[in-house]
Amino acid sequence: MTEFLTVDGGQLAYEVAGEGPLIVLAHGMGDGRKAFRHLTPLLVEAGYRVAALDIRGHGESSAEWPSYTRTDVAGDIAALVRHLGGPAVVVGHSFSGGAATIVAARHPELISAVVELGPFTRAQKVDVGGLLRNASHRRGMLRLMGAALFKSVGLWKSYLDVAYPGVKPADYDPYVAALEADLRRPGRMAVVATMGQSAPIDAGERLSGVRSPVLIVMGAQDPDWADPVAEANGIVAGMAPGVGSVAVIEGAGHYPHAQYPAEVARAILGFLKG
Repeated sequence: MTEFLTVDGGQLAYEVAGEGPLIVLAHGMGDGRKAFRHLTPLLVEAGYRVAALDIRGHGESSAEWPSYTRTDVAGDIAALVRHLGGPAVVVGHSFSGGAATIVAARHPELISAVVELGPFTRAQKVDVGGLLRNASHRRGMLRLMGAALFKSVGLWKSYLDVAYPGVKPADYDPYVAALEADLRRPGRMAVVATMGQSAPIDAGERLSGVRSPVLIVMGAQDPDWADPVAEANGIVAGMAPGVGSVAVIEGAGHYPHAQYPAEVARAILGFLKG
């Protein structure tokens, strides 16, 4: 059942399942809380109360907000954790991976641990050599940049096809059809474009201040980077020693939690038990 939390600037939609310690799931840009539809039941079965959030400008959350930075999303996550009674484990994908870094650094009292899935947490540099060497990276980046530049739902769908290499969820086609319908609502692709052009400088500046344990989960075939494992290791290197660790999901692209939910759940649960 959808619930709503009013914060400064709009309303946030979320849903909660299960009982136990709190986990908050925050999806990436151009998606919605149903991105975690296959992961949530596994976490609930393991004994957690799981809240999946539609980040600002997405899904059933308000469409129009003053701004759409990772710092803004971090504030929304913090508000939801307070509302539900923290502390919480925050799981952030892609854009929201950077937001999870920020909320952990700014509000350590609210955060027990952080999991970042394919996160954009550091300022990116164009890797010309990587674009030339890695065809999947080249195809993904061209479509991703085109979707942001032209506010194109069609290019976003084409990017998703690259971002889900190999195995796709059994419900991939109807899921993407529903996502397309949502993104064609007035103003939704403008939000995606704004977020896509937002450099994660605010998140990178907070890396060294994170003290909660952090797990970076990266798909080995993630087309958003020429070398996704090197990106994950670079994020961990920006943290204090012993704070961060990396799990690599073989065969996965930018959406490991949708392609390989059992493997991602196993990595998350092992991390939390540790």
